[in-house]
Amino acid sequence: MAISPSGWLKSLAAAASVMPSPKKVILLWLNGGPATIDLWDLKPGHVNGGPFSETATRVPGLRISEHLPELARCSDQLAVVRSMTSKEGDHSRATHFARTGYVPQAGIDFPDLGALLVHEQGASDSPLPNYVSILPPRRVAFAGNGFLESRCAPLYVGEQADAIADLTVRDLQPDRMLPLDRRNLRQQILQQLDTDFSGMHRQPVVLAGADVRRRAIRMMQPEVVEAFDLEAEPERARDRLGRNLFGQGCVMARRLLERGVSFVEVTLDGWDTHNQNFQQVIQLSGQLDRALSGLIADLAERGMLDSTLIVCLGEFGRTPVINSNSGRDHWPRAWSTVLAGGGVGRGQVIGATSADGLQVESEPYQVPDLIASICHAIGVDPMQQNDSNVDRPIRIADPSARLIEGLF
Repeated sequence: MAISPSGWLKSLAAAASVMPSPKKVILLWLNGGPATIDLWDLKPGHVNGGPFSETATRVPGLRISEHLPELARCSDQLAVVRSMTSKEGDHSRATHFARTGYVPQAGIDFPDLGALLVHEQGASDSPLPNYVSILPPRRVAFAGNGFLESRCAPLYVGEQADAIADLTVRDLQPDRMLPLDRRNLRQQILQQLDTDFSGMHRQPVVLAGADVRRRAIRMMQPEVVEAFDLEAEPERARDRLGRNLFGQGCVMARRLLERGVSFVEVTLDGWDTHNQNFQQVIQLSGQLDRALSGLIADLAERGMLDSTLIVCLGEFGRTPVINSNSGRDHWPRAWSTVLAGGGVGRGQVIGATSADGLQVESEPYQVPDLIASICHAIGVDPMQQNDSNVDRPIRIADPSARLIEGLF
């Protein structure tokens, strides 16, 4: 039975009226387009299946890659959506689509999901930013705060990181050679200059610059410096998530959520596996398996799992057909995403693909549906409108979006 967009709008509006209190989000961004056919939706016995075997999980009927053994053991905390589909097979366009919920449109500066959700939660007195992006990829530009105010922009951590020691916020530590009274005096002079100048020039770019400098000064407080200090974390907690960039980025994400940050994303790069897909996926799966399973256990032990939604997502999947270089190419037509925590992950398996992995066979869902479902899960109305830079209101999720049945 066909249901019109207006019907979905009414449904979402009704759902919004009974939403729980806002929750926090950790987005694990698998940059490059992960071969989800080799992670969450294997095709054993088919020529497209490749060399990997399935492993049983704690959820009857759910089998995932043999290279995700720890996630198999906590599969009852996962929700696997195997029926995502889109038309965007270009990295740049698909990344924009998956992270904003909209395909690129000339002249419109769409915000990332993190900025949208932070915007809905309003201004905060915390010296920490509400949106932090850890290990953003080097060759792909994220949308950031788009047409929203500068307070919704992400703080980037480890943009050029090559080692765990690089997971720091640059210039956060004050100059120890500078006496405290002189440092305070300099900050007062800067703030007075900003106040005077922005009072005379009310242009958005001037106000945004002043706001960025004000927040930068607030971030130099000792409690903020400590929030990003991984050395303050117990060894066991750091070991559990893996002593690599991604694992330690997830440790930092949890530390930031404990201190009031609302949205943290951690990027695991390297999923653009046109060549030698399987060797690369084994290595990446090891990092993902340990970090995600450890993060779930860590949050559960701290009583934070129900109030934190984890979303594991890339821009698209990869071709079921294996190419001549033992790789897989871009395939947006059928791919998977995984959610955990936030009252959502309960061992669900949603949707199905064909035996060859080429098509979605049941319960197809689009990116806007996922955006709307994330919003609903954390207590944000996905039909909320924001004024854009082209002077027309734009909803957080496209009006055609519907909730993913089975998640709630």
